[in-house]
Amino acid sequence: MDISNLKFDEKGLIPVIAQDVNTKEVLMLAYANLEALKKTLETGYAHYWSRSRNELWMKGATSGNVQKVVEVRYDCDGDAILYLVEQKGNACHTGNRTCFFRRLE
Repeated sequence: MDISNLKFDEKGLIPVIAQDVNTKEVLMLAYANLEALKKTLETGYAHYWSRSRNELWMKGATSGNVQKVVEVRYDCDGDAILYLVEQKGNACHTGNRTCFFRRLE
């Protein structure tokens, strides 16, 4: 992957979808800046940019629910990233396996 192909928004962010590499379940949507993406590629663990806390964070650093990144893909427009991960524990801060546990009726 060539990072120069990616299109970060005006705030320097790009959406990242985390998907379980084995089950294909969509786990969460978060955002990364260039630093978070580079940290992910360097360490092999998912890093994101917290828009609410305005800081870099490694998924699971405090909870232990880390995401080991198996592969990083980007979409055809270069404006979204997919992390294929091995999820330890739950992905959602609510305690649910995935952040997408509610159905819109």
